[in-house]
Amino acid sequence: MHRWSKLFIPTLREAPADAEVASHQILLRAGYIRQLGAGIYSYLPLATRSLNKITAIVRTEMDRIGQEFFLPALHPREVWEESGRWTGMGENMFRLKDRKGADLCLGMTHEEIMTSIARNEIRSYKQLPQIWYQIQTKFRDEPRPKSGLLRVRQFTMKDSYSFDIDEAGLDESYNKHDAAYRAIFTRCGLEFVAVDADSGAMGGSQSQEFMVYTEAGEDWIASARDDAGNVVYAANIEKATSTLGPVTELEPTGDGMPELIYTPGKGAIADICEFLGMQPYNDIKCVAYMGQIPGPDGTVVEKPVIAFLRGDHQVNETKLAGAANCNELRTMQPEELQKYLSGPAGFLGPVGLTVLPVEALNVNRGFFPKGAGLDKLKGVSGELLAFIKDERASTVVVDLGLVNRKNLVAGANKLDYHFRNVTPGRDFQWTVAADIRNVTAGEPDPVTGLPLRLGKAVEIGHIFKLGYKYSQSMGSRFLDKNGKEQTPIMGSYGIGVERILTSAIEQSSAKVGKNDRGEFSYVLPRTIAPYEVVVTVTKQSDAALAEAGEKFAADLEAAGWDVLLDDRNDSAGVKFKDADLIGVPYRVTVGKRLVEGFVEVVDRLKGTTEEVAVAEVVNMLGALR
Repeated sequence: MHRWSKLFIPTLREAPADAEVASHQILLRAGYIRQLGAGIYSYLPLATRSLNKITAIVRTEMDRIGQEFFLPALHPREVWEESGRWTGMGENMFRLKDRKGADLCLGMTHEEIMTSIARNEIRSYKQLPQIWYQIQTKFRDEPRPKSGLLRVRQFTMKDSYSFDIDEAGLDESYNKHDAAYRAIFTRCGLEFVAVDADSGAMGGSQSQEFMVYTEAGEDWIASARDDAGNVVYAANIEKATSTLGPVTELEPTGDGMPELIYTPGKGAIADICEFLGMQPYNDIKCVAYMGQIPGPDGTVVEKPVIAFLRGDHQVNETKLAGAANCNELRTMQPEELQKYLSGPAGFLGPVGLTVLPVEALNVNRGFFPKGAGLDKLKGVSGELLAFIKDERASTVVVDLGLVNRKNLVAGANKLDYHFRNVTPGRDFQWTVAADIRNVTAGEPDPVTGLPLRLGKAVEIGHIFKLGYKYSQSMGSRFLDKNGKEQTPIMGSYGIGVERILTSAIEQSSAKVGKNDRGEFSYVLPRTIAPYEVVVTVTKQSDAALAEAGEKFAADLEAAGWDVLLDDRNDSAGVKFKDADLIGVPYRVTVGKRLVEGFVEVVDRLKGTTEEVAVAEVVNMLGALR
């Protein structure tokens, strides 16, 4: 057993003013963590105990399907350049130089490192499949660290990687991880949902996030449930789709061709709709960006990315970046709007733009061998090369909601003017048409047609089918059973260890609510609480109570419980408050009724309090496991 009087548990009466979300306040007040810098935290003994228990659960389930590694956190530049992510990761990567001037980085993830091991060691199909994992510190230079352990710059991740012969093998490895993750999160006491997700910088063909609904989350989840409450569709807002209902098209004017009309001061969608007596879905909205892509010699190149969608829809930048095949987007500045669209904000439209052909997307990204400039590209026609070199040529992405529409209104790229009778495909072309909009609550889900609900959530795990992105670029090969050289297909799978703890606190505090002092209350699941049961002696100076407390703690420990004995010379009220504050799920209170042969057993998970005979305490608690 552990004695509270000997432990370092520096609780606070009040949470710091900058701690906004429940988990941040609780972890500080309960003495779990202390902040060292922006997004950098020290884990004190209580946090360490909980995180070790989470890690043990993760390790147990992962050992069923894979083998544990421990890889360097310090990586040379060269291995990241091989995959093309040295520049692609942008400012999120911590970079440094050694004393000789060589470039290094702190690992955000370990696809490159695992792949480098595989290419050097795996020679035959007989060595496949492989699932390798580690539990290790990761580093990410978050631009806005906040919400305690939910968005930090140093964190613990379980990351694993699969290497398979073919797609069928990858499916099996992916499904093994899916099952393992569900077991891990269930054992950690979390209520979670698995959703379709965007692969982001990891790349790949399929990915799934495991999410916990909480108002502290920064992700939005779109989901639909049937009458029984079962989730029939769930996806991250960056991946979610919905079915659009029919709309009423405008009648054409004149000869039905684009007609320039004077619209003084009508730059806002609401204003132009009122001016012309139409609905926002009859308007073409323009959102203009500069997109970043890897260029020659490892540089970063910016290219114009111009999106068009219905006036009543909002662009989803993650979807747009994927459709435009670029890493990051930033909003165009006024001088850039003038350069690429020849018009001001509020009056921008698609007619007359220089549109980059779809074939150029792959040339712009991925066809730049090290040391090669545009003039050295092979297999690219002169006409296509001319488009790529044309500084005004823009990647134009049209949302699917505009395809097959007609007689729409769009900005004329001229102050105080619009076009009407604009028909996509006839009056303007595009580089690519794709779903680039955010879904909205109430729209029918794409599977069953039930109305979508939107909710905030925290991501606790993510699994990816990477495909050949890393094994191909980094030269990992093996010989198949026919002696032919093949490339292994890969998967990548991550779990945020600290996020399991914070999500459990957020989930519990939402249910328990605030106490009578306006403070967040919570209780941790037994499997991840720093201690499972606290034995509270109400009056330590009473020898009989103190002796009984010692015995209860010893008996519970012998029965397999993780026990904390509160042997401090504090009042019962202080002890009760502190026991609740550190989130212990069960409390045995040794007090004045001991002389009658009873103690109080508090089950904070169920919110119950019982008077239990002394001889039955161990059995009674055992039944709760």
